[in-house]
Amino acid sequence: QVQLKESGGGLVQPGGSLRLSCGFAKDHYAVGWFRQAPGKDREGVACIVPSEANLGSIWYSTSVQGRFDISTDTDKNTVYLQMNNLKPEDTAVYYCHAFSARTGNYWGQGTQVTVSL
Repeated sequence: QVQLKESGGGLVQPGGSLRLSCGFAKDHYAVGWFRQAPGKDREGVACIVPSEANLGSIWYSTSVQGRFDISTDTDKNTVYLQMNNLKPEDTAVYYCHAFSARTGNYWGQGTQVTVSL
């Protein structure tokens, strides 16, 4: 069930940067990003609890730790994924995800990120 909308994907050379954006609702407790490469399962990339971000409630997969940065603008109810030093293995469709304890899981339709020369 598509409820969210991502933006910011595209084609970038190795070592380049992209920033993804996604809007979420006020009652979404946790928001984050997943990705799915061709022939692979969907995997978690990063997650943040906006109301607890200053307490360190942020998680990254080991494959992106130190290169990606997840953040939120609570005034705009927007979550960002800043992706730096991109590698060809980061090529995938990236999905925004949000979780509400009251209404469950929400997904975006996905945005393509391609890292290639």
